[in-house]
Amino acid sequence: MNIDERLQALTHNLELLSPESVKHDRQLDRAAKLITEVAEGTARLLRVVEMHEHRLDSHDDRLDKLE
Repeated sequence: MNIDERLQALTHNLELLSPESVKHDRQLDRAAKLITEVAEGTARLLRVVEMHEHRLDSHDDRLDKLE
C-alpha cells in the first residue's frame, strides 16, 4: 500500500467517523442536560426535606415544653 492509498483510506475513515462524532456529541449534551435536571431536582428535594425537618423539630420542641 503506497502513501496515496493510505491517505485515501485515512480520509475515508475520517469521513465515516465524523457523523458518529456528531452523534456522540449530541448524546453527551443530552446526558449533561439530564444530569443537570437530576441535580436540580435533588437540590429541591433536599430543601423540602430540610423544611420538614425544621417543622418536625419545632413540633418536638413544643411537645417538650408541654411536658
